Amino acid sequence: MYEAYWSLNDRPFRNTPDPHYAFFARQHEEAMMRMLLALTEGQGAMMLTGDCGCGKTLLSHILLDELDPDRFEVALIRYPNLSAAEFLQEVLRQLGIEAAGRDKAWMLRALEEALLAVHARGGSTLLIVDEAQMVCDPMTLEEIRLLLNFQQDRKFLLTLFLLGQPELRERVAQAPQLQQRMGMSFHVGPLDEEEGLRYLAHRLAVAGGSHEIFTREGECELVRASRGIPRRLNNLADMALMAGCGRKSSLVDEELVRRVAADLRE
Repeated sequence: MYEAYWSLNDRPFRNTPDPHYAFFARQHEEAMMRMLLALTEGQGAMMLTGDCGCGKTLLSHILLDELDPDRFEVALIRYPNLSAAEFLQEVLRQLGIEAAGRDKAWMLRALEEALLAVHARGGSTLLIVDEAQMVCDPMTLEEIRLLLNFQQDRKFLLTLFLLGQPELRERVAQAPQLQQRMGMSFHVGPLDEEEGLRYLAHRLAVAGGSHEIFTREGECELVRASRGIPRRLNNLADMALMAGCGRKSSLVDEELVRRVAADLRE
């Protein structure tokens, strides 16, 4: 599209959770540290919340890329608006066990056997529920809590990560027994101006940018107009590069960014 015009090797602001472009602000570093701590120290459960587009899913992708597949078994639920039975079936399917048509007692026995087998070989099982604010059925939340009852030698056989938007905290608060099981929690918010400017520079550098593309004022306007939310920042920067290419601009300045931001608001 515009890569050749700006002498880039790639589009730097694609809105996909690509660890290659990962940028770690202070809060992301702390979130990753807490996730690793919860997993390695047997905390049982952790809740990671954040505004839409602030990097929760990307953090989980980076974490999974770092885990040793010979040690960790992972179940990742991306669409958790399921009944309690459907949720159990999906967890088992993710762990390689087909449970369609089976009753709950069978599924729980199969899950316990799978968790014990992983534990016996010195491994760990991680369950990640992404977009967990979508869990609307109280029975499903209760089923999630009950998974933490699987223990051996005073250790959890399963580590649970709930990832979601801020309203997840309200959902969990409505299930006090689940809330009490949360060994750790963290909230990821927007980038401040300094972090936003470093974010832009980082992604441009990864894409091969070796010269000035945005004016300083243009960069500051991108961060301001996006309110520091990485997903919005990506959208604005991508559209600004495209618009600048179309206009044969030598640089993307503040005025161009404002025009793009206005177009996206319409």
